Amino acid sequence: MKKTLLYKITRPIIKIFFNILYHPTYIGIDHIPKKGPIILAGNHTNYLDCLLLMSSTNRVIHFLAKDELTKGIKGIIFNHMGIIPLNRKTHDKKALKQAIDILWNKEAIGIFPEGTINRTNDIIMPFKIGAVKMGKESNSPLIPFVITGKYRVFRKKIQIKFFPPYKIENDLDTENEKLMKKIGLELEKENKK
Repeated sequence: MKKTLLYKITRPIIKIFFNILYHPTYIGIDHIPKKGPIILAGNHTNYLDCLLLMSSTNRVIHFLAKDELTKGIKGIIFNHMGIIPLNRKTHDKKALKQAIDILWNKEAIGIFPEGTINRTNDIIMPFKIGAVKMGKESNSPLIPFVITGKYRVFRKKIQIKFFPPYKIENDLDTENEKLMKKIGLELEKENKK
């Protein structure tokens, strides 16, 4: 299994400093079960999104992240944070298998189906199919989340909203479209406020 000691040590510290600096609003955190396999899947706005998710729950979240993070000096840190290295240029079957193994072990996965930070003018980028594929193959519930607002120091501008968990039951393309539409509609709604 993935090494997570550093994650467990740093998560409470990250949560304290993150809450002091950014005053995030957490909505629907009661949708995150305290145990059992889950896939947290949502939009990607900033490199701080992982810290926002870490601050949302006491559970260890295994993030799928670009494989460059596991190399060199930074690799020493990230390899002990429980991340699953992902080659974003290919359909990385090894990363998918690792994620499914973690789910079978009744742990949590965090994934941003856009594949990278959305720096476009579009409200959301097309989703890659990995989140729903993991859910289908492991029979694990998927919990969509939506991040809105901006990370502004000492201002209550960032928000994360979690939706009720659900199982993947239809074909992957339909389910991927459903997930993307759910998150996209919520982003549109929040942007109109």
